Amino acid sequence: MSVSDKCPVVVISGTNSGVGKTSVTIALLRALRQRGLKVQPFKAGPDFLDPTLLTAAAGRDCHNLDTWMMGKEYLLGLFERAASDADVAVVEGVMGLYDGMGGAPTAAGSTAELAKLLSAKVLLVLDAGGMAQSVAAVVKGFCELDSEIQIAGVIANRVGSEKHAKIVSAALEAHNLPPLLGAIPKGAFPELPRRHLGLVKAGSENLSDEILGRFAEAMEKNSSVDSIIKLSRLSPNDRVKPVLPIRKGGAPRIGLALDDAFSFYYKDTLELLEEGGCELVKFSPMNDQRLPSNIDALYFGGGYPEEFCEKLAGNATMLEDVRRFAENGGKIYAECGGLVYLSKGIELTDGSRHPFAGIIPSWTKMNRRFKSLGYTEVLLREDSVVGPAGARIRGHRFHYSELVQPPSESDGWGRAYELTNGKSGDVTLEGYKKNNVLASYVHLHMAQTINHFIRSCAGEL
Repeated sequence: MSVSDKCPVVVISGTNSGVGKTSVTIALLRALRQRGLKVQPFKAGPDFLDPTLLTAAAGRDCHNLDTWMMGKEYLLGLFERAASDADVAVVEGVMGLYDGMGGAPTAAGSTAELAKLLSAKVLLVLDAGGMAQSVAAVVKGFCELDSEIQIAGVIANRVGSEKHAKIVSAALEAHNLPPLLGAIPKGAFPELPRRHLGLVKAGSENLSDEILGRFAEAMEKNSSVDSIIKLSRLSPNDRVKPVLPIRKGGAPRIGLALDDAFSFYYKDTLELLEEGGCELVKFSPMNDQRLPSNIDALYFGGGYPEEFCEKLAGNATMLEDVRRFAENGGKIYAECGGLVYLSKGIELTDGSRHPFAGIIPSWTKMNRRFKSLGYTEVLLREDSVVGPAGARIRGHRFHYSELVQPPSESDGWGRAYELTNGKSGDVTLEGYKKNNVLASYVHLHMAQTINHFIRSCAGEL
């Protein structure tokens, strides 16, 4: 039985970034939910922010699907598990339909590769502003670049008038191209606030029920939601493979930093940890005065510590608890924003400095432009909490901060990672490790080594 036999699925992609596919996805999710359907959201790629918006719109946790980081077998199993009780699944793509690793049309990590893997129809979103019949040329190119990609409909965003929409629709029909299933007038969708990493995470102030209702209303009024539901059910068969088996063992208590400053976690990673016997004890480095009691390890994900640096720096008792935990040999794993929190502190672009835990003997500094962006493969040079020596794990980097002077071997800090840039192939050493502390700018997808991580946190390794 195929993925689509169990749950209808549609992929919302775009001709390029910025055409409004996130707004279209939010609007469709909410419209489907208001019709009484259980709709399961997914986000293509390594994004941490869009999933919070899609979760709010659908009322169900959004999962990332990344063909390059996860691998096909694991991804299909994750999709089947997450969508098993849903009426329909909606996947928001990443960048343009064919954008990914390498030069092939269905490049690794692209929305095209994901759609092909899921045997899913694609709804192509484009910005129709400043175009009329030329829309047909754009759609024709996307349809012909890879004939195996099933583009089944078009959403024209930011159309100028009903007459404009009719011209676009007629142009598509005249060239036997996928039909226009939606023509969204300019300004019909509420604006989504942005931050330097893209869209901000969902919150009651920027994605309230009232705002979500406006999204759904615009979608129902200006598109054929019924047609979109129908196209989601037209996928051919494809074999689904099971999710990877997870160790059932002890129950390590892992302190999970979770608040407005630290929220970048892959949903499936947290699920795998719990399925593997871990107890995730959530705490707030901003608001809690002390670490949770009797924890075996600390996990600091990425986020926005620079946005909340005054409150983080002012929570002296929490910073002291984290320092003592490290000094006493506690296991700490930190990614990106978590690395910043473990450093001496952060220097903002205005020159102000805010002290943090000081476990890593270096300051971090915010830059106005990002320092690193893209996929990376990690070769573990030695045993660590995330995996054994020789293991390869894939991940993603996207950060504006940098270590002013990375910790050195003279300070007892080694480099546990050999990083290979996903596009350039450049190799660098990273993964700052000392005793039981490991910190890196890489956001890892740890499905392949999750059992090692659990055993390490449980003190079995």
